[in-house]
Amino acid sequence: MAITSIDVARLAGVSQPTVSRALRGDPRVSEETRQRVRQAAEALNYVPSETGRSLSTRATRRVGVVVTDLTNPFYPHLVAPLHDELERCGYRMMLFTERSEDAVATERLLGQSVDGVVLTTATTESALPAELTRRGLPFVFLNRETGISGPPVAVVDNTNGGELVARELVALGHRRIAGIFGPRNTTTGQERELGFRLALAEAGIGLAEEAVFRGPFEFATGYAALSELLALRPRPTAVFCGNDVVAIGALNAALAAQVTVPDELTVFGFDDIPMAGWESFRLSTVRHDMHEMARTAARLLVQRIAEGGEGEAERVVFPPQLALRGTHAAARAD
Repeated sequence: MAITSIDVARLAGVSQPTVSRALRGDPRVSEETRQRVRQAAEALNYVPSETGRSLSTRATRRVGVVVTDLTNPFYPHLVAPLHDELERCGYRMMLFTERSEDAVATERLLGQSVDGVVLTTATTESALPAELTRRGLPFVFLNRETGISGPPVAVVDNTNGGELVARELVALGHRRIAGIFGPRNTTTGQERELGFRLALAEAGIGLAEEAVFRGPFEFATGYAALSELLALRPRPTAVFCGNDVVAIGALNAALAAQVTVPDELTVFGFDDIPMAGWESFRLSTVRHDMHEMARTAARLLVQRIAEGGEGEAERVVFPPQLALRGTHAAARAD
């Protein structure tokens, strides 16, 4: 098995980018560290290959983008501006659409000689961020994060977005309110629910256990959950959905049950994907600048790559705002 700079980094007790800098005489590396790296390289008979040199100088100019849920209409609209900004910065994008982050998928990603990675669908249980950190490969969180410190982050203020919806529903007179939230193991699911609950609590309104559902950010989640919510007596007059795709599923369930929106039921989504504004939906939702968020993530990663995977982690949080269209209305008097 060929010896790599990662092996040298482990033996020398430094990061892989430090090995690369030390072996090419970068003045930012101390003499003591350079000596330690050289000794480790000699002990392992490590000889930098042309591919390795290319990677250490970032000459591969490739960035891996991990999206485990490309069937969700949200992600193509996130990936497109990400691709354009990376291209503008002189990088090619390699899209990885593995449905899981198992060992095989991880090795497939890391075996592509990418200069850095954009993580868009990380869960709080994801092992990939820790593995990227261990290998010294620069990466950035986009849209979701895991809570670990170190990498740059570009996200929306999910908590505030949930608060905005709750306050709008309260102002409209809704008191029987339901939630169809995202998975517990995603920061987007956790934070949107948290903000929603906090703002309702401030108004003295709680969420009944039977009026709360969680699931994947998918059409089926919204359809199945709303079908059950409509069976409650009294049934909710408003529902906040974890994202627009879930909300569109809920709208279809309401249509199938002949429940009129917004006269009998108010529905809110989150993200404001382009189809949310279609005349067939006219979904009231939470808007944020996903295009600029993606472009920012690209720039943060390129900067981190230029710094050799080190430097101060920057966290950019984008403000949300309500996009009020045709699926919300004041609560009807009983």
